[in-house]
Amino acid sequence: MSYSRPTSIIPGGHRQPSQPSSALATRIAAKKAELENLRQLRDLSGTLAMQMQALESKIATLKDGTEAVACVLANWDNVLRAISLASRKASGLPGESEDPAETRLPATLVRIPNQGENE
Repeated sequence: MSYSRPTSIIPGGHRQPSQPSSALATRIAAKKAELENLRQLRDLSGTLAMQMQALESKIATLKDGTEAVACVLANWDNVLRAISLASRKASGLPGESEDPAETRLPATLVRIPNQGENE
């Protein structure tokens, strides 16, 4: 028994596509879908890159602000020491040293009362 492959002829003299060309069409469709996905990935990556640049700018601003706060906090101990010295001088309490030359404060130093004085 011999087997012959049926081929139908479409009006106009063309045959229906055979198996290899339908596989090719499937592969082309898959590649088109892949291309579209890659284009979406490119667009989303560009958006992400812009957002990361904005975040970098905000982090740089935050870093500068943090450094300024650290500088103020580093000097705060000196400010509290000056306030303490001024309150000791004003209240007549002896300073850390009994030598009057070392406990003498500049004339321009302003006395700022602290919370412990009111109690």
